[in-house]
Amino acid sequence: MLDKLKTIKEKYDQLSASLVDPNIIADMKEYTKLAKEYSTLEPIAHAYVRYEKLVNDIQSAEELLKSEKDVEMVELLEEEIKDNKQALSALEDEIKILLLPKDANDDNNVIMEIRSGAGGEESSLFCSVLFRMYSMYAEKMHWKVEVLDMNETELNGIKEVSFMVKGLGAFSKLKYESGVHRVQRVPETESQGRIHTSTSTVAVLPEHEDVDVEINDKDVKIDTYRSSGAGGQHVNTTDSAIRLTHLPTGIVVCCQDERSQTKNKEKAFRVLKSKLYDYYQMQKDSEYAANRKSQVGTGDRSERIRTYNYPQGRLTDHRINYTEYNLQSFLDGNIDNLVENLRMADQRAKLEQMDIE
Repeated sequence: MLDKLKTIKEKYDQLSASLVDPNIIADMKEYTKLAKEYSTLEPIAHAYVRYEKLVNDIQSAEELLKSEKDVEMVELLEEEIKDNKQALSALEDEIKILLLPKDANDDNNVIMEIRSGAGGEESSLFCSVLFRMYSMYAEKMHWKVEVLDMNETELNGIKEVSFMVKGLGAFSKLKYESGVHRVQRVPETESQGRIHTSTSTVAVLPEHEDVDVEINDKDVKIDTYRSSGAGGQHVNTTDSAIRLTHLPTGIVVCCQDERSQTKNKEKAFRVLKSKLYDYYQMQKDSEYAANRKSQVGTGDRSERIRTYNYPQGRLTDHRINYTEYNLQSFLDGNIDNLVENLRMADQRAKLEQMDIE
């Protein structure tokens, strides 16, 4: 670990020198790339400096202790050594986390899709609740939400919605939302007061802007249609909405957010590129593909990552056995506490894997 830290510190110092080089400053693309790498290495480099200082302080105190005769001074040195060793142990744990491989997509924007699963109209109504929850969370994080495509029902539910969340670190927070979300509540249409169980699926993938994904024109079927609202009511009198179908993979992307067909087409191709990149990455990595499959599932009631129980005001995330009893606050977008718990659980799992290896 120390050798790795030393190498990172040397790289950090090199980057520090490069970022004041006039030639680098003149090349904005290269400067931005190096600045991002510098920012990533900075906390590790600073931790290494603190680590070296603690080690040196412990060694110096131990040397003094060997020749010290004064009882009070011996006690002070022993206390100093004890405190510094505790601090060193805590710093080692912090460094282990800092050295965990960083998800290269963490800073990316996010493409999210929410679809109704089991439960009919009640499932569609819950989709609208989830969309509102993520929209409110994005607002709290000062991110921007752009709806790409939405299929609404006449009862103000959502059969499916695709949207982008734009903001630094969006994927790092929202990537844990992939999976089946189960709701238990009494529907407004239920006259007997019986609790119904429904599901909605959430899929999350990072937006990839600068990836080399080749899309052949002959492989993409392009359809245009009119943007529509609930019940098929036209909200636009021109065929501005775009549907792209990638024939080799069957991936479909729809976009009706913009009034301009050209803008919708550009946005749809950006989303298609990200989906294709994600698709091909899964083909290369079977383990990742299996993990993605287990996350998203099929929308069946039994395949769930989280349960929203309205009668008890309870929210439970089954992956980490996390429960809280402020459901309405959570649905109002206050989800960061759970996100942080999921992040820490993910880190612990990676640390355990690192120890095994």
